[in-house]
Amino acid sequence: MDRAEKKKLVTALNQVFSTTGVVVVTHNLGLTVSQMNNLRGQMAEAGGNVKVAKNRLAKIALEGTDAAGLQELFTGPTVVMYSDDPVAAPKIVAEFAKKNEKLVVLGGALGPTMLDVDGVKALAELPSLDELRAKLVGMISTPATRIAGVLQAPAGQLARVMGAYASKEAA
Repeated sequence: MDRAEKKKLVTALNQVFSTTGVVVVTHNLGLTVSQMNNLRGQMAEAGGNVKVAKNRLAKIALEGTDAAGLQELFTGPTVVMYSDDPVAAPKIVAEFAKKNEKLVVLGGALGPTMLDVDGVKALAELPSLDELRAKLVGMISTPATRIAGVLQAPAGQLARVMGAYASKEAA
C-alpha cells in the first residue's frame, strides 16, 4: 500500500468514525475467507459495513473523532464494523459471534459513548429502528380504529331506530 492509498484509507476511516451511528471492534483470528464474506453479506443486508484496516492507520483515523477512545482496542487482527442504525451492527456481530467463536467482540462506540463487550451485547438485544417504527405505528393506529368504531356505532343505532319507525308507520 503506497502513501496515497494509506492517506485515502485514513480519510475514509475518519469519515466513518465521525459520522456513523455505531462502531464495533472485533478480533477475527482464524476466520476463513468464506466466513468473512458471509459476515460482510449479513452486514450489508442490515445496512452496515465491515472494514479490515491496519491498526496504526485506524488509530490515526480515530484522532479528533468522538470514537477516539477506541484506540486501545486496536491490537492484533481487528475488524471494524459500523452502521448508521445503532442496533444493526451490534445485532449482526453478536449473532455471528455466537456461531463462530473465532470472532471476539472487543468493544465499540455509540457516538461519543464508549461501549465494552456487555454494552455491545445490550445494544444487540434492543429492537431495530424498523421494529420500533412498526410498534409505534401499531400503537397510533389502534386507538384511531377504536375511535372510528365508537363514532360509527351511534350512527348505526340511529339508522336502525329510524328504520324501525319507518316500518311501523308503513304497517
